[in-house]
Amino acid sequence: MKKLLVYLTVFVGMASFAQTGPKIEFKEETINYGEVEKGKDDGIRIFEFTNTGDAPLLIKNAKSTCGCTVPEWSKEPIAPGGKGKIKVQYNMNPGPISKTITIESNAVNKPNGMIPLRIKGTVIVKEEVSPLIKKKTFPNS
Repeated sequence: MKKLLVYLTVFVGMASFAQTGPKIEFKEETINYGEVEKGKDDGIRIFEFTNTGDAPLLIKNAKSTCGCTVPEWSKEPIAPGGKGKIKVQYNMNPGPISKTITIESNAVNKPNGMIPLRIKGTVIVKEEVSPLIKKKTFPNS
């Protein structure tokens, strides 16, 4: 009987430490744009996530490290098992991309419900050669 009481106490103690509530799992937390050409890429990328918890998940806020990256998200709660998206648009300034978008949520599986999402890559500008510019020619060629 004492053994049963000990096992029951241990089981109840373990169950009380299990996290209950909304949990967020992203398909990927970093999106690599790679090398993209300005003017040919709109800069939009989508972060997909699932609520793997047992309560509605709420994305409270999404903010970027600068104004060059604009996040959009659904303000509606995501039901347990439901999926959601966070759309991010980078303004495609030429040069390296290295930005963080901080998500504020009620997820219990992330410290304080905060999730850092990252985008990286490089925006290049292709030089256009005007057909009006004469090519240099060398004598004897």
